[in-house]
Amino acid sequence: MTIRRILHYPDPRLRRQANPVPEVTDDIRRLVDDMAETMYDAPGIGLAAIQVNEPWRLIVIDISQTRDRLQVFINPEILSREGEQELEEGCLSVPGIYEPVARAHSIRARALNRDGQAFEIEAEHLLASCIQHEIDHLDGKVFVDYLSRLKQSRIRKKLEKQQQLAM
Repeated sequence: MTIRRILHYPDPRLRRQANPVPEVTDDIRRLVDDMAETMYDAPGIGLAAIQVNEPWRLIVIDISQTRDRLQVFINPEILSREGEQELEEGCLSVPGIYEPVARAHSIRARALNRDGQAFEIEAEHLLASCIQHEIDHLDGKVFVDYLSRLKQSRIRKKLEKQQQLAM
């Protein structure tokens, strides 16, 4: 397993649309393993393949306190959304920034697991928010897109400055 480099906002590669995974192969399973290791190392609770510069519709999530309940979603899609909730979100691609984002309170989603088997899941609260957040990445969206233009501009400038200082 390898820890991958996470792309940081406003990197334009985060705006790409992810491609469906045509078949769950050993290469895809290795990517799942790398993404899980990268997410746990960061540390985070979710990671989309786009964030590690891979073009696939693939996300990993683990919201457990013990960090031992990895969930894999290959070619995820949201089937239904209900209610609304506002939770503070952060993102491994937008380090150090946390802002409230309104999303559906509960969702029903369909995906393939690590072995390529189809499943459906009903999720609410944090898991629902996390799935929506990660699927947004697959569609070229970042959580700051839900914020005002002023906040987006401030975040962009702050992160660009941090990246320049790191060089």
